[in-house]
Amino acid sequence: MIKEEKPRIRISKRPIWSGRITIGLVNVPVKLQTMIFDKGVTFRFLHKTDNSPLKYEKVCIKEEKPIPWQDIAKGYEVSKGQFVVFDKEELKAARPESDSRIRIDKFVDYLSTDPVYFDRSFLLLPDKSDDAYSLLLTALQSLGKAGVGRITLKTKEYPVLVHPYKGALVVTTLRYAYEVADPSEVEDLKRLKEPNKAELDLAVKIVSDLSGEFKIEDYRDSYKEKVEELIEKKMKGETIVVEKPVKEEAAKELMVALQETLKQLKQK
Repeated sequence: MIKEEKPRIRISKRPIWSGRITIGLVNVPVKLQTMIFDKGVTFRFLHKTDNSPLKYEKVCIKEEKPIPWQDIAKGYEVSKGQFVVFDKEELKAARPESDSRIRIDKFVDYLSTDPVYFDRSFLLLPDKSDDAYSLLLTALQSLGKAGVGRITLKTKEYPVLVHPYKGALVVTTLRYAYEVADPSEVEDLKRLKEPNKAELDLAVKIVSDLSGEFKIEDYRDSYKEKVEELIEKKMKGETIVVEKPVKEEAAKELMVALQETLKQLKQK
């Protein structure tokens, strides 16, 4: 069966990065492992006539033929058709110290970090440094703090938070400030008006009635599950009947929609 009720994710023992966390003169050797896995449905591109998979090739625009890896260089386009070309050694020399270590610059309250800057989290494990690792983990847990530093992964340097998570140290890469758009500069938001009191009172009541604890386990990828059901049916040779989507109701006037929503909540 494709579908599992409680899928288990196995963390690979092979690290994707190894180095050390440094805090002043304190060194904590660590290794980095993947802990976030995208579990969406993936498809391969096929040739319609014979269902053969299509492969990805790097084709020279000028010669119109595939180029082998040993003949490929990296270039930065400074103007249309004009490139500054680099070899591997030149780019390797430019890599910062965060290529081999995470230097902690400061400690901050973990909950003070705006989640909009969160990028991706990785599991940090001790690398023959159990005592130092355990000491840092326990100290951060007791204070609710996170260390702020930097790490280089592949070809990009990221700001990071080193923080506790379920008895382990986790490093979460962050987006730079210039990578996140400022909503206050969007014209559509500048013309917003204050809501009237009656509508606001109803909206606040709805939000209060629907308030509760967040549990990520309550959410499942319904698209993924439906596609997996279709895959199973096709594997069994069943005919797929495509149902027409149900037409959505016409949008109601805001006050009416608020009142009817509140009425529905009272009936639950």
